[in-house]
Amino acid sequence: MTGFLAGLCVAVLPLLAAGFWLGRRTARTQHLGGLGTPVEHATFQTLHTASLAAPPLRAGLTEETARKSARRLRTLLGTDALCLTDDGRVLAWDGVGAHHRTEVMARLAGPLETGRGEAFPLTCDVPDCSLRWAVVAPLTVDDRVHGALVACAPRESAVLVRAAAEVARWVSVQLELADLDRSRTRLIEAEIKALRAQISPHFIFNSLAVIASFVRTDPERARELLLEFADFTRYSFRRHGDFTTLADELHAIDHYLALVRARFGDRLSVTLQIAPEVLPVTLPYLCLQPLVENAVKHGLEGKAGTCRISITAQDAGAEAVVVIEDDGAGMDPGLLRRILAGEVSPSGGIGLSNVDDRLRQVYGDDHGLVIETAVGAGMKVTARLPKYQPGVHSAGRLAEE
Repeated sequence: MTGFLAGLCVAVLPLLAAGFWLGRRTARTQHLGGLGTPVEHATFQTLHTASLAAPPLRAGLTEETARKSARRLRTLLGTDALCLTDDGRVLAWDGVGAHHRTEVMARLAGPLETGRGEAFPLTCDVPDCSLRWAVVAPLTVDDRVHGALVACAPRESAVLVRAAAEVARWVSVQLELADLDRSRTRLIEAEIKALRAQISPHFIFNSLAVIASFVRTDPERARELLLEFADFTRYSFRRHGDFTTLADELHAIDHYLALVRARFGDRLSVTLQIAPEVLPVTLPYLCLQPLVENAVKHGLEGKAGTCRISITAQDAGAEAVVVIEDDGAGMDPGLLRRILAGEVSPSGGIGLSNVDDRLRQVYGDDHGLVIETAVGAGMKVTARLPKYQPGVHSAGRLAEE
Protein backbone atom coordinates (compact mmCIF):
# COMPACT_ATOMS: atom_id res chain seq x y z
CA MET A 1 0.00 0.00 0.00
CA THR A 2 2.91 2.38 0.80
CA GLY A 3 4.42 1.76 -2.64
CA PHE A 4 1.06 2.39 -4.26
CA LEU A 5 0.63 5.75 -2.52
CA ALA A 6 4.15 6.70 -3.43
CA GLY A 7 3.37 5.84 -7.04
CA LEU A 8 0.32 8.07 -6.96
CA CYS A 9 2.34 10.95 -5.55
CA VAL A 10 4.95 10.54 -8.26
CA ALA A 11 2.20 10.42 -10.86
CA VAL A 12 0.40 13.56 -9.69
CA LEU A 13 3.47 15.81 -9.65
CA PRO A 14 4.32 15.49 -13.37
CA LEU A 15 0.66 15.83 -14.26
CA LEU A 16 0.46 19.13 -12.44
CA ALA A 17 3.64 20.28 -14.13
CA ALA A 18 2.29 19.30 -17.54
CA GLY A 19 -1.01 20.96 -16.70
CA PHE A 20 0.74 24.16 -15.74
CA TRP A 21 2.70 24.13 -19.00
CA LEU A 22 -0.39 23.45 -21.07
CA GLY A 23 -2.21 26.14 -19.13
CA ARG A 24 0.43 28.68 -20.04
CA ARG A 25 0.07 27.73 -23.72
CA THR A 26 -3.68 28.14 -23.69
CA ALA A 27 -4.23 30.95 -21.16
CA ARG A 28 -4.01 33.71 -23.77
CA THR A 29 -6.36 32.09 -26.29
CA GLN A 30 -9.29 30.72 -24.31
CA HIS A 31 -12.11 32.41 -22.48
CA LEU A 32 -14.17 29.99 -20.36
CA GLY A 33 -16.43 32.23 -18.32
CA GLY A 34 -17.64 30.43 -15.20
CA LEU A 35 -15.35 27.39 -15.65
CA GLY A 36 -12.47 28.99 -13.73
CA THR A 37 -9.32 30.64 -14.94
CA PRO A 38 -7.71 29.45 -18.18
CA VAL A 39 -4.86 27.89 -16.21
CA GLU A 40 -7.30 25.98 -13.99
CA HIS A 41 -9.22 24.77 -17.02
CA ALA A 42 -6.03 23.69 -18.78
CA THR A 43 -4.93 21.77 -15.68
CA PHE A 44 -8.30 20.01 -15.56
CA GLN A 45 -8.06 19.14 -19.26
CA THR A 46 -4.56 17.74 -18.68
CA LEU A 47 -5.72 15.56 -15.78
CA HIS A 48 -8.71 14.37 -17.79
CA THR A 49 -6.57 13.49 -20.80
CA ALA A 50 -4.10 11.67 -18.56
CA SER A 51 -6.94 9.69 -16.97
CA LEU A 52 -7.95 8.50 -20.44
CA ALA A 53 -4.40 7.48 -21.31
CA ALA A 54 -3.81 5.58 -18.06
CA PRO A 55 -6.05 2.46 -18.44
CA PRO A 56 -4.28 1.05 -21.53
CA LEU A 57 -0.87 1.61 -19.94
CA ARG A 58 -1.96 -0.27 -16.81
CA ALA A 59 -1.96 -3.38 -19.01
CA GLY A 60 1.76 -2.96 -19.81
CA LEU A 61 3.67 -1.70 -22.83
CA THR A 62 2.51 -3.46 -26.01
CA GLU A 63 1.57 -2.42 -29.54
CA GLU A 64 -2.11 -2.31 -28.59
CA THR A 65 -1.69 -0.32 -25.37
CA ALA A 66 0.79 2.05 -27.01
CA ARG A 67 -1.61 2.67 -29.89
CA LYS A 68 -4.50 3.40 -27.52
CA SER A 69 -2.51 5.82 -25.35
CA ALA A 70 -0.27 7.57 -27.91
CA ARG A 71 -2.88 10.08 -29.09
CA ARG A 72 -3.74 11.07 -25.50
CA LEU A 73 -0.08 11.50 -24.67
CA ARG A 74 0.48 13.62 -27.78
CA THR A 75 -2.42 15.81 -26.66
CA LEU A 76 -0.75 16.25 -23.28
CA LEU A 77 2.43 17.52 -24.94
CA GLY A 78 0.78 19.41 -27.81
CA THR A 79 3.34 18.07 -30.30
CA ASP A 80 3.02 17.37 -34.01
CA ALA A 81 4.01 13.73 -33.53
CA LEU A 82 4.69 11.27 -30.74
CA CYS A 83 5.84 7.69 -30.71
CA LEU A 84 6.22 5.00 -28.07
CA THR A 85 8.86 2.31 -28.43
CA ASP A 86 10.07 -0.74 -26.58
CA ASP A 87 13.77 -1.59 -26.58
CA GLY A 88 13.81 -2.63 -30.24
CA ARG A 89 10.97 -1.16 -32.30
CA VAL A 90 8.35 1.54 -32.63
CA LEU A 91 5.14 0.32 -31.02
CA ALA A 92 2.94 3.26 -32.05
CA TRP A 93 3.34 6.51 -33.97
CA ASP A 94 0.69 9.20 -33.68
CA GLY A 95 0.69 12.35 -35.79
CA VAL A 96 2.62 13.37 -38.89
CA GLY A 97 6.02 12.24 -40.09
CA ALA A 98 5.76 8.48 -39.62
CA HIS A 99 8.57 8.11 -42.18
CA HIS A 100 10.96 9.18 -39.39
CA ARG A 101 10.48 5.85 -37.59
CA THR A 102 13.77 4.34 -38.80
CA GLU A 103 15.77 7.48 -38.02
CA VAL A 104 14.29 7.73 -34.53
CA MET A 105 15.02 4.07 -33.69
CA ALA A 106 18.59 4.51 -34.93
CA ARG A 107 19.11 7.32 -32.39
CA LEU A 108 17.65 5.42 -29.41
CA ALA A 109 20.59 3.13 -28.65
CA GLY A 110 22.23 5.64 -26.31
CA PRO A 111 19.14 6.70 -24.30
CA LEU A 112 17.96 3.09 -23.99
CA GLU A 113 21.35 2.02 -22.70
CA THR A 114 21.97 4.90 -20.28
CA GLY A 115 18.39 5.73 -19.29
CA ARG A 116 19.03 9.41 -19.98
CA GLY A 117 16.92 11.67 -22.14
CA GLU A 118 18.27 13.22 -25.32
CA ALA A 119 17.24 15.76 -27.96
CA PHE A 120 18.47 15.71 -31.55
CA PRO A 121 17.67 17.28 -34.95
CA LEU A 122 15.79 15.27 -37.56
CA THR A 123 16.92 15.06 -41.16
CA CYS A 124 14.20 14.94 -43.81
CA ASP A 125 13.97 15.22 -47.60
CA VAL A 126 10.16 15.35 -47.65
CA PRO A 127 9.26 18.93 -48.64
CA ASP A 128 6.06 19.30 -46.64
CA CYS A 129 7.30 17.53 -43.49
CA SER A 130 7.21 19.89 -40.51
CA LEU A 131 9.26 17.77 -38.11
CA ARG A 132 12.75 19.07 -37.48
CA TRP A 133 13.48 18.10 -33.88
CA ALA A 134 12.95 15.05 -31.60
CA VAL A 135 13.07 14.65 -27.83
CA VAL A 136 13.66 11.18 -26.36
CA ALA A 137 12.56 10.38 -22.79
CA PRO A 138 13.26 6.80 -21.58
CA LEU A 139 10.53 4.76 -19.88
CA THR A 140 11.96 3.01 -16.83
CA VAL A 141 10.58 0.56 -14.30
CA ASP A 142 12.71 -0.52 -11.34
CA ASP A 143 15.77 1.16 -12.88
CA ARG A 144 15.40 -0.87 -16.07
CA VAL A 145 14.65 0.87 -19.38
CA HIS A 146 11.60 -0.67 -21.07
CA GLY A 147 11.35 1.73 -24.01
CA ALA A 148 11.06 5.40 -24.83
CA LEU A 149 8.64 8.23 -25.44
CA VAL A 150 9.69 10.35 -28.40
CA ALA A 151 8.11 13.73 -29.06
CA CYS A 152 8.71 15.39 -32.44
CA ALA A 153 8.26 19.09 -33.18
CA PRO A 154 9.06 21.71 -35.86
CA ARG A 155 11.73 23.37 -33.72
CA GLU A 156 13.94 22.90 -30.68
CA SER A 157 12.21 23.70 -27.39
CA ALA A 158 13.52 23.52 -23.82
CA VAL A 159 9.92 23.45 -22.58
CA LEU A 160 9.20 20.37 -24.70
CA VAL A 161 12.30 18.62 -23.36
CA ARG A 162 11.16 19.13 -19.79
CA ALA A 163 7.50 18.33 -20.49
CA ALA A 164 8.41 15.12 -22.36
CA ALA A 165 10.52 14.00 -19.40
CA GLU A 166 7.63 14.61 -16.99
CA VAL A 167 5.10 12.78 -19.15
CA ALA A 168 7.55 9.88 -19.62
CA ARG A 169 7.93 9.70 -15.85
CA TRP A 170 4.14 9.51 -15.51
CA VAL A 171 4.00 6.77 -18.16
CA SER A 172 6.73 4.90 -16.27
CA VAL A 173 4.62 5.05 -13.10
CA GLN A 174 1.68 3.51 -14.97
CA LEU A 175 3.94 0.73 -16.27
CA GLU A 176 5.25 0.16 -12.75
CA LEU A 177 1.68 -0.14 -11.47
CA ALA A 178 0.98 -2.62 -14.28
CA ASP A 179 4.00 -4.61 -13.15
CA LEU A 180 2.73 -4.55 -9.57
CA ASP A 181 -0.69 -5.74 -10.76
CA ARG A 182 0.94 -8.67 -12.54
CA SER A 183 3.05 -9.45 -9.47
CA ARG A 184 -0.07 -9.36 -7.29
CA THR A 185 -1.86 -11.74 -9.66
CA ARG A 186 1.11 -14.13 -9.66
CA LEU A 187 1.23 -13.97 -5.87
CA ILE A 188 -2.47 -14.78 -5.51
CA GLU A 189 -2.10 -17.66 -7.97
CA ALA A 190 0.91 -18.97 -6.03
CA GLU A 191 -0.99 -18.77 -2.77
CA ILE A 192 -3.95 -20.64 -4.24
CA LYS A 193 -1.55 -23.34 -5.46
CA ALA A 194 -0.01 -23.46 -1.98
CA LEU A 195 -3.46 -23.78 -0.44
CA ARG A 196 -4.35 -26.60 -2.83
CA ALA A 197 -1.12 -28.35 -1.85
CA GLN A 198 -2.25 -28.15 1.77
CA ILE A 199 -5.38 -30.22 1.12
CA SER A 200 -4.43 -32.89 3.58
CA PRO A 201 -3.32 -36.22 2.10
CA HIS A 202 -4.75 -37.70 5.30
CA PHE A 203 -8.15 -36.18 4.47
CA ILE A 204 -8.03 -37.68 0.96
CA PHE A 205 -6.88 -41.07 2.29
CA ASN A 206 -9.47 -41.10 5.08
CA SER A 207 -12.26 -40.06 2.68
CA LEU A 208 -11.40 -42.84 0.27
CA ALA A 209 -11.12 -45.31 3.16
CA VAL A 210 -14.60 -44.33 4.39
CA ILE A 211 -16.02 -44.69 0.88
CA ALA A 212 -14.37 -48.11 0.57
CA SER A 213 -15.93 -49.20 3.88
CA PHE A 214 -19.40 -48.66 2.44
CA VAL A 215 -18.79 -50.41 -0.88
CA ARG A 216 -20.03 -53.80 0.35
CA THR A 217 -22.32 -52.81 3.21
CA ASP A 218 -24.08 -49.85 1.55
CA PRO A 219 -23.18 -49.45 -2.14
CA GLU A 220 -25.62 -46.57 -2.65
CA ARG A 221 -24.05 -44.65 0.23
CA ALA A 222 -20.59 -45.34 -1.20
CA ARG A 223 -21.73 -43.98 -4.57
CA GLU A 224 -23.11 -40.81 -2.97
CA LEU A 225 -19.88 -40.21 -1.04
CA LEU A 226 -17.78 -40.84 -4.13
CA LEU A 227 -19.76 -38.14 -5.97
CA GLU A 228 -19.28 -35.78 -3.01
CA PHE A 229 -15.54 -36.48 -3.11
CA ALA A 230 -15.39 -35.92 -6.88
CA ASP A 231 -17.29 -32.61 -6.65
CA PHE A 232 -15.15 -31.36 -3.77
CA THR A 233 -11.82 -32.18 -5.48
CA ARG A 234 -13.08 -30.76 -8.77
CA TYR A 235 -13.83 -27.44 -7.09
CA SER A 236 -10.59 -27.42 -5.07
CA PHE A 237 -8.38 -28.00 -8.09
CA ARG A 238 -10.24 -25.95 -10.69
CA ARG A 239 -8.18 -23.58 -12.84
CA HIS A 240 -10.87 -21.09 -13.84
CA GLY A 241 -10.64 -17.69 -12.14
CA ASP A 242 -9.34 -16.25 -8.87
CA PHE A 243 -12.81 -15.47 -7.51
CA THR A 244 -16.03 -17.34 -6.87
CA THR A 245 -19.43 -16.66 -5.33
CA LEU A 246 -20.41 -17.28 -1.74
CA ALA A 247 -23.00 -19.76 -3.01
CA ASP A 248 -20.36 -21.83 -4.82
CA GLU A 249 -17.96 -21.73 -1.88
CA LEU A 250 -20.71 -22.90 0.49
CA HIS A 251 -21.61 -25.64 -1.97
CA ALA A 252 -18.00 -26.90 -1.86
CA ILE A 253 -18.07 -26.72 1.95
CA ASP A 254 -21.21 -28.88 1.93
CA HIS A 255 -19.36 -31.56 -0.09
CA TYR A 256 -16.44 -31.39 2.35
CA LEU A 257 -18.70 -31.71 5.41
CA ALA A 258 -20.54 -34.68 3.90
CA LEU A 259 -17.24 -36.56 3.72
CA VAL A 260 -16.28 -35.53 7.27
CA ARG A 261 -19.68 -36.61 8.65
CA ALA A 262 -19.32 -39.98 6.95
CA ARG A 263 -16.15 -40.51 8.96
CA PHE A 264 -17.08 -39.02 12.33
CA GLY A 265 -20.83 -39.56 12.34
CA ASP A 266 -22.64 -37.96 15.28
CA ARG A 267 -19.42 -36.47 16.66
CA LEU A 268 -19.80 -33.55 14.27
CA SER A 269 -22.74 -31.16 14.46
CA VAL A 270 -22.93 -28.29 11.95
CA THR A 271 -25.53 -25.53 11.80
CA LEU A 272 -25.84 -23.02 8.98
CA GLN A 273 -27.64 -19.70 8.89
CA ILE A 274 -27.26 -18.06 5.49
CA ALA A 275 -29.08 -14.93 4.31
CA PRO A 276 -30.18 -15.56 0.70
CA GLU A 277 -29.30 -12.01 -0.38
CA VAL A 278 -25.57 -12.57 0.23
CA LEU A 279 -25.26 -15.73 -1.86
CA PRO A 280 -24.20 -13.83 -5.05
CA VAL A 281 -21.41 -11.96 -3.21
CA THR A 282 -18.02 -12.51 -4.87
CA LEU A 283 -15.01 -13.54 -2.77
CA PRO A 284 -11.53 -15.00 -3.31
CA TYR A 285 -11.66 -18.63 -4.38
CA LEU A 286 -10.98 -21.21 -1.62
CA CYS A 287 -11.39 -18.54 1.04
CA LEU A 288 -13.95 -20.01 3.45
CA GLN A 289 -13.40 -23.75 3.03
CA PRO A 290 -10.00 -23.67 4.80
CA LEU A 291 -11.66 -21.87 7.73
CA VAL A 292 -14.26 -24.63 8.05
CA GLU A 293 -11.56 -27.28 7.72
CA ASN A 294 -9.62 -25.53 10.49
CA ALA A 295 -12.76 -25.51 12.67
CA VAL A 296 -13.31 -29.23 12.11
CA LYS A 297 -9.68 -30.06 12.85
CA HIS A 298 -9.46 -28.07 16.07
CA GLY A 299 -13.02 -28.93 17.08
CA LEU A 300 -12.38 -32.68 17.01
CA GLU A 301 -8.77 -32.75 18.20
CA GLY A 302 -8.33 -33.88 21.80
CA LYS A 303 -12.07 -34.03 22.34
CA ALA A 304 -14.14 -37.16 22.91
CA GLY A 305 -17.58 -35.57 22.65
CA THR A 306 -19.43 -33.72 19.94
CA CYS A 307 -17.84 -30.87 17.98
CA ARG A 308 -20.31 -28.10 17.22
CA ILE A 309 -19.63 -25.77 14.33
CA SER A 310 -21.81 -22.88 13.24
CA ILE A 311 -21.54 -21.09 9.89
CA THR A 312 -23.44 -17.83 9.43
CA ALA A 313 -23.49 -15.34 6.58
CA GLN A 314 -25.46 -12.15 7.16
CA ASP A 315 -26.23 -9.04 5.16
CA ALA A 316 -24.59 -5.95 6.67
CA GLY A 317 -25.36 -3.21 4.17
CA ALA A 318 -22.35 -2.82 1.91
CA GLU A 319 -20.80 -6.01 3.25
CA ALA A 320 -21.54 -9.68 3.84
CA VAL A 321 -20.35 -10.83 7.26
CA VAL A 322 -19.37 -14.50 7.46
CA VAL A 323 -18.73 -16.08 10.88
CA ILE A 324 -17.37 -19.60 11.42
CA GLU A 325 -17.34 -20.71 15.06
CA ASP A 326 -16.42 -23.97 16.82
CA ASP A 327 -16.40 -25.13 20.45
CA GLY A 328 -13.13 -27.02 20.16
CA ALA A 329 -9.73 -26.77 21.79
CA GLY A 330 -9.08 -23.16 20.79
CA MET A 331 -5.61 -21.67 20.58
CA ASP A 332 -3.27 -19.44 22.55
CA PRO A 333 -3.78 -15.88 21.17
CA GLY A 334 -0.04 -15.24 21.19
CA LEU A 335 0.59 -18.32 19.05
CA LEU A 336 -2.18 -17.25 16.70
CA ARG A 337 -0.58 -13.83 16.21
CA ARG A 338 2.72 -15.50 15.35
CA ILE A 339 0.98 -17.79 12.83
CA LEU A 340 -0.73 -14.87 11.10
CA ALA A 341 2.55 -12.93 11.08
CA GLY A 342 4.24 -15.87 9.33
CA GLU A 343 6.68 -16.45 12.19
CA VAL A 344 5.56 -20.04 12.76
CA SER A 345 3.55 -22.44 10.64
CA PRO A 346 2.28 -25.37 12.70
CA SER A 347 -0.01 -28.00 11.26
CA GLY A 348 -3.32 -26.42 10.30
CA GLY A 349 -2.09 -22.86 10.73
CA ILE A 350 -1.08 -22.10 7.15
CA GLY A 351 -4.69 -22.05 5.95
CA LEU A 352 -5.62 -19.22 8.34
CA SER A 353 -2.56 -17.19 7.36
CA ASN A 354 -3.13 -17.78 3.65
CA VAL A 355 -6.78 -16.67 3.80
CA ASP A 356 -5.94 -13.63 5.93
CA ASP A 357 -3.22 -12.54 3.50
CA ARG A 358 -5.45 -12.93 0.44
CA LEU A 359 -8.34 -11.01 1.99
CA ARG A 360 -6.00 -8.13 2.82
CA GLN A 361 -4.51 -8.13 -0.68
CA VAL A 362 -7.92 -8.04 -2.36
CA TYR A 363 -9.91 -5.78 -0.02
CA GLY A 364 -7.28 -3.92 2.04
CA ASP A 365 -5.92 -4.34 5.56
CA ASP A 366 -9.27 -3.41 7.13
CA HIS A 367 -10.73 -6.69 5.83
CA GLY A 368 -8.35 -9.22 7.33
CA LEU A 369 -9.71 -12.05 9.45
CA VAL A 370 -10.94 -11.20 12.94
CA ILE A 371 -10.22 -14.21 15.17
CA GLU A 372 -11.38 -14.63 18.74
CA THR A 373 -9.93 -17.60 20.63
CA ALA A 374 -8.38 -18.86 23.85
CA VAL A 375 -7.13 -22.22 25.03
CA GLY A 376 -10.14 -24.44 25.71
CA ALA A 377 -12.62 -21.78 24.53
CA GLY A 378 -13.01 -22.68 20.85
CA MET A 379 -12.47 -20.27 17.99
CA LYS A 380 -14.60 -17.67 16.23
CA VAL A 381 -13.44 -16.40 12.83
CA THR A 382 -15.14 -13.41 11.17
CA ALA A 383 -14.64 -12.34 7.56
CA ARG A 384 -16.19 -9.12 6.19
CA LEU A 385 -16.65 -9.27 2.43
CA PRO A 386 -17.51 -6.08 0.49
CA LYS A 387 -20.39 -6.67 -1.89
CA TYR A 388 -18.57 -4.69 -4.54
CA GLN A 389 -14.84 -4.27 -5.06
CA PRO A 390 -13.21 -3.03 -8.30
CA GLY A 391 -11.52 -5.91 -10.11
CA VAL A 392 -13.31 -8.60 -8.08
CA HIS A 393 -15.56 -10.59 -10.42
CA SER A 394 -16.66 -14.19 -10.26
CA ALA A 395 -15.67 -16.42 -13.15
CA GLY A 396 -19.09 -18.08 -13.09
CA ARG A 397 -20.59 -21.18 -11.61
CA LEU A 398 -18.57 -24.36 -11.53
CA ALA A 399 -21.13 -26.13 -13.69
CA GLU A 400 -20.34 -23.75 -16.53
CA GLU A 401 -16.64 -24.57 -16.66
